[in-house]
Amino acid sequence: MRVAPTWVRRPMSLLVVVGLGFAVTLLPLLVLVAVALSAVLPGRWRALRLLAFAFVYLAVECAALAVAFVLWLVSGCGWKLSSPAFQRAHYAVIHLVLAVVLGSATLLFHLRVVDDEVSWSPLDDGVPGSTNAMLVLSRHAGPGDSLLMVRTLMRRDHDRRPRIVLKDLLQLDPLIDVYLNRLPNAFLTPGRGDLAAQVGRLAEGMGEEDALLIFPEGGNFSEGRRLRAIDRLRGKGLHERAAQAASLRHVLPPKHAGVAAALAAAPEADVVLVAHTGLEHLSSPADLWDGLPMDSVVRMRWWFVPAAEVPREPEAQAAWLFDRWAEIDAWVASYVEA
Repeated sequence: MRVAPTWVRRPMSLLVVVGLGFAVTLLPLLVLVAVALSAVLPGRWRALRLLAFAFVYLAVECAALAVAFVLWLVSGCGWKLSSPAFQRAHYAVIHLVLAVVLGSATLLFHLRVVDDEVSWSPLDDGVPGSTNAMLVLSRHAGPGDSLLMVRTLMRRDHDRRPRIVLKDLLQLDPLIDVYLNRLPNAFLTPGRGDLAAQVGRLAEGMGEEDALLIFPEGGNFSEGRRLRAIDRLRGKGLHERAAQAASLRHVLPPKHAGVAAALAAAPEADVVLVAHTGLEHLSSPADLWDGLPMDSVVRMRWWFVPAAEVPREPEAQAAWLFDRWAEIDAWVASYVEA
């Protein structure tokens, strides 16, 4: 599916404003309906929690879009949007938006995010090697983990400017569409063009404040996707690789092409691998609805690999990536199967 062009998508931002207007006008009625539904539905105030989060998200999205319009005007109707000052302004708005959205989700859905006791975040100031550009390779499982990763990278103690590889359908969200298309990011359309080359171009020119975020699995983990990935490898005659993939129980086999392109374009970049667990059981809207409030602890684990220790030969690099993903799988298993 190809996303509509920019000139069609931009007016859709008005729908968000109209939606907020209706929500504010009908808020008393919506609250009464949510309370009534919560009284008969299992869980603790499930409908009311969702209504509150939807209202917060809608309000934040409208405010951020208004700021984006002001920035566009002040920049000379877009003339200087790519200048360092306006890039920093857009990152600052994204940082604030994520803080509010994830803060409200944490409060309303009873989520707690913690680093594993043995985690060491290599992005903190003063850690040797952490002033290089970063290639961040993360597990992908559960709702909102990409937002969590971006928020973590932008925190004051990390202070990175994330570049993100995303699916093009996410541009249907006006906030994502406007802000991330004004910053260095890549929206990929599966089956269209050389996706790895697009990732490589995004990695070019990264500085010490930049971090390129990639989800090598290509999608959220589910058992069905895991089995389909194994079948695809077998269908290509890659029986040894399929057998390796079958040994992974909680992650999808990583795709090497995009990672290889990024490493080739930014050979000086250190690599950070990230595992997390706590949201993988929420793989569909029905799961998310049934799971509210979540009462979950989202655990994170970081591994730091200096650029000098990353293999450069293609076969060795692919094997290295798979081995690192096997480590992530084992770490997830230590919690999921405990």
